[in-house]
Amino acid sequence: MPEQDLRLQQLEVWLDEQLPILFNAQDWGPVPPATLTAASSDASFRRYFRWEGGAHTFVVMDAPPPQENCKPFVDIAHLLAKSGINVPKIYAEDLPRGFLLLNDLGRKTYLDVIDGENADQLFADAIDALLAFQQLPMDAPLPSYDVALLRRELELFPEWYVRRHLGIDLDPEQQALWQRASQQLIDSALAQPKVLVHRDYMPRNLMISEPSPGVLDFQDAVYGPVTYDITCLFKDAFLSWPQARVREWQRGYWQRAGQLGIPVQDDFEEFLRASDLMGVQRHLKVIGIFSRICHRDGKPRYLADVPRFFAYIEAVLADRPELSDLGELLASLRQPAEAIV
Repeated sequence: MPEQDLRLQQLEVWLDEQLPILFNAQDWGPVPPATLTAASSDASFRRYFRWEGGAHTFVVMDAPPPQENCKPFVDIAHLLAKSGINVPKIYAEDLPRGFLLLNDLGRKTYLDVIDGENADQLFADAIDALLAFQQLPMDAPLPSYDVALLRRELELFPEWYVRRHLGIDLDPEQQALWQRASQQLIDSALAQPKVLVHRDYMPRNLMISEPSPGVLDFQDAVYGPVTYDITCLFKDAFLSWPQARVREWQRGYWQRAGQLGIPVQDDFEEFLRASDLMGVQRHLKVIGIFSRICHRDGKPRYLADVPRFFAYIEAVLADRPELSDLGELLASLRQPAEAIV
């Protein structure tokens, strides 16, 4: 029997044990007949199912160890809930086996519904939530977005995109360009004020819910650069916005953050530069991750969005001549990249 099918059987047995306990504790009466259907999966090993019975609906997470670890999700859910963020409520957990029973935040993500007309309101709600958790004191035992993590993320680009996807080994001159460009991005990130960073704060992980947004996929949160999440929100893997409109949203966030005492940069142009360089670091990382998902995990569909990330990077390079080393490196890779992607 395939391992996933065996896990699904184990999950169903676990639910049969947990649901009567939950229904009794909540005084909901007997557990009704129900269905368990696939809700979604993501770029990791996690799977999600939706349990529906009578007037009740839950989401069940299957996060198989050792590839996945549910404990950060549980810990950070409790942390974010303290700031009033609408995160999944955890009704039952089995951390050793990687099972969680959660309340259902809805079926529609921001990505499903966002368009030019409703974007202002949806992003206003998303910024409200972001500002709320950026005000949390940095006293939880979360990792720091330190030099080792930043470098490890950046190295995904030459390892998985350049070497594995393009089939190119960087020559000494290209290696030198890469090392200088990487250090520049790392130095910029480390120079920023720190806050709680979600690390994937984008429309795909924000739910149309009440209150809106419901926030998902926060288990990799760290303490790190203040511009990270706001940059991620507007420079998404799956949709792009006109730069002028993004600048308006960024200015609105920056002004409110400053008023709330969140340690954003004092000067808006300094904030924009930090955001631009932070975005480039993230985009290079994600290009590497999407290449790894294709070649290691057999999921090539994510590569379709790689050109979007290169477009984000090229837009920054056009405005930031100090990133000329990176521009020169990418130009040297462009012809084979265009032939393969």
